[in-house]
Amino acid sequence: MDFDTFFSDQLAGLKAEGNYRVFTDIERRRGAFPAATRHTQTGETREVTVWCSNDYLGMGQSKVVLDAMHEALDKCGAGAGGTRNISGTNHYHVLLERELADLHGKEAALLFTSGYVSNWAALGTLAARIPGCVVLSDALNHASMIEGIRHSRAEKHVFAHNDPEDLDRRLSQMDPDRPKLVAFESVYSMDGDIAPIAEICDVADKHGAMTYLDEVHGVGLYGPRGGGIAERDDLMDRLTVIEGTLGKAFGVMGGYIAASEALCDFVRSFSSGFIFTTALPPAVAAGARAAVKHLKVSEMERRRQQRNVRVVRAKLAELGIPTLDNPSHIVPVMVGDPVKCKRISDWLMDTHGIYVQPINYPTVPKGTERLRLTPSPVHTDGDIDRLVTALSQIWSECALHRKFNVA
Repeated sequence: MDFDTFFSDQLAGLKAEGNYRVFTDIERRRGAFPAATRHTQTGETREVTVWCSNDYLGMGQSKVVLDAMHEALDKCGAGAGGTRNISGTNHYHVLLERELADLHGKEAALLFTSGYVSNWAALGTLAARIPGCVVLSDALNHASMIEGIRHSRAEKHVFAHNDPEDLDRRLSQMDPDRPKLVAFESVYSMDGDIAPIAEICDVADKHGAMTYLDEVHGVGLYGPRGGGIAERDDLMDRLTVIEGTLGKAFGVMGGYIAASEALCDFVRSFSSGFIFTTALPPAVAAGARAAVKHLKVSEMERRRQQRNVRVVRAKLAELGIPTLDNPSHIVPVMVGDPVKCKRISDWLMDTHGIYVQPINYPTVPKGTERLRLTPSPVHTDGDIDRLVTALSQIWSECALHRKFNVA
């Protein structure tokens, strides 16, 4: 078999469909974000404004975080030096796990190298190791959750998205004595809708099921201390496991679960995704801990972000630019075609220096391609006006000349 020809043909298919992903080479500039420097393939550089970052609160630029990382780097050096089991458990890891357990009102927390890994490892371990466990998974769960459940080889049932009635119907058909695990998210990252957590917990409690909540797009952003949607709605005690990330609102990287001491120790002891991987660098753990501690007491970042989200939504609505309505911080501008979505993204970058990554299949279903805006507290009113003006211009050109024929 000519492997390279096969690879090239498969990539050509992606490009023809408009689903080939192009990475934008940027440098975030300390103290200036969302301004960043873009490096082109021709070696040129240009200043751009980033509108699609998951550093939702700008904590990746926070002096509090950077100072903590510098201190840990000077004290401990670069890497952890091994897996958590073999010399890699640094005191900063222990302190961060305590901070996260406190954030979610749980007995313990367990760190992983990313949010993807924490979902894959925790769900995979729990569903595989609990005898006869059956998993009920929301239809729009993240790929990391799907892969973890698949890896477990446990029986899986997919319930309709954010639909407690369908979940109840499916659970009612199962042996009441069988172990069950309900896995779902709080904020769904592409549509920005929010799960009915209380109602899902009611159904799970009725059937004696464990609950596993992915708060990746909620932690730091919601609740009086940044504990997520479950904290905002006073529901953290009703959830068996709360999973989160350190790479979005907390501005660094890593993932974690928070749960009972026994459950965290169980995953720690049996999960290959935890046991056989090098621990996070101590400086990363220190920076994440500083971000978590800061957002437990500071409301300024959340208030400013929520204000900017409202302003962007209102200005786009005034212009008739189609967005997906939702109650969260995510603003999807709907285009509905992968090629047109990429062209608009390129036009915004080339003409206005505005960086918004096109979101295409398989991240979202075909026909729902979009530009996913994430207003942050570090965007200024001037940034917002420039974004809205540019989008207004492209939408007007589309309407007059059918240049891209957007929805």
